[in-house]
Amino acid sequence: MTKESQNPIIIYEDAEQAVEVRLDAAQETVWLTQRQMAELFGKDVRTVNEHIQNVYSERELAREATIRDFRIVRQEGSRQVTRAIDHYNLDVIISVGYRVKSHQGTRFRQWATRTLREHLTRGWTLNHQRFEENARELEAALSLVRKAARSPALDTDSGRGLVDIISRYAQTFLLLQRYDEGLLTDPQAQPGGALPSPTEARTALDGLKTELMARGEATELFARDRGDGLASLLGNLDQSVFGEPAYPSVEAKAAHLLYFVVKNHPFSDGNKRSAAFLFVDFLHRNGRLLNARGEPVVNDVGLAALTLLVAESEPANKETMVRLIMNMLAKEDL
Repeated sequence: MTKESQNPIIIYEDAEQAVEVRLDAAQETVWLTQRQMAELFGKDVRTVNEHIQNVYSERELAREATIRDFRIVRQEGSRQVTRAIDHYNLDVIISVGYRVKSHQGTRFRQWATRTLREHLTRGWTLNHQRFEENARELEAALSLVRKAARSPALDTDSGRGLVDIISRYAQTFLLLQRYDEGLLTDPQAQPGGALPSPTEARTALDGLKTELMARGEATELFARDRGDGLASLLGNLDQSVFGEPAYPSVEAKAAHLLYFVVKNHPFSDGNKRSAAFLFVDFLHRNGRLLNARGEPVVNDVGLAALTLLVAESEPANKETMVRLIMNMLAKEDL
């Protein structure tokens, strides 16, 4: 349950446990100290600190985007003193929770997600409703445009092509508008998705490297492994959490594959090109590279733009970026 006060602090209570949590609605996150995380997960502070350092050293998260100093008053002996204490956001809390594999951590994540949704929804419910009405109108218009594009009455290739371009760009605009407004939600998705093995991915990348080098578009450094970064990344995408797949759908795996290869830099050079290639390769392996009309779900220009958008995005916007990619991949008939 939660108790609200005038300052941005809420109380998380689970059985006999109570932890003060700072809610940051503007950043869509919450903040805890190491001591509070230790209380939350039933671990000592040293263990929590070790997990946090591993999160940063493995580049799972960016330190500067996930830590904030808050000045808090605490009792030290007979004195009350104000000190600046490091607080860590929800991304770090969840990462630590997965690492300690704590039942308490699962309950907290469920609570935090529900609480954030309640707080963040209150401020823009009317805007959300207004935008969704406009979105439905735009989607209806897009449906008419697509129908016109398939009509026998439109008998020139140029006419069909022009209408098709308008349809595709309008749909992309709709997704980007929802992205800008913070209204994107997870789309209906196709469960499963077979990832390549590290060996299969390595073989595919070597083939790409050979072609690029033959055209003078890459050097020996292209897609060269930095340690076991690629194998670890693929292993993480295929992992289970509490008996359930961490990334349960084709869309989720594809979106995170693109995001993690771009952001984690598993290669000495060519991470963005390698990310785009592995993204397309994964979609091809799972029969999702083309839509029901035989068109690429993301064309070359769109893929390049999406890859650059991921590269330029802030780590704090990771979940929004992933939802954007998943929406672009969503099957129309799901």
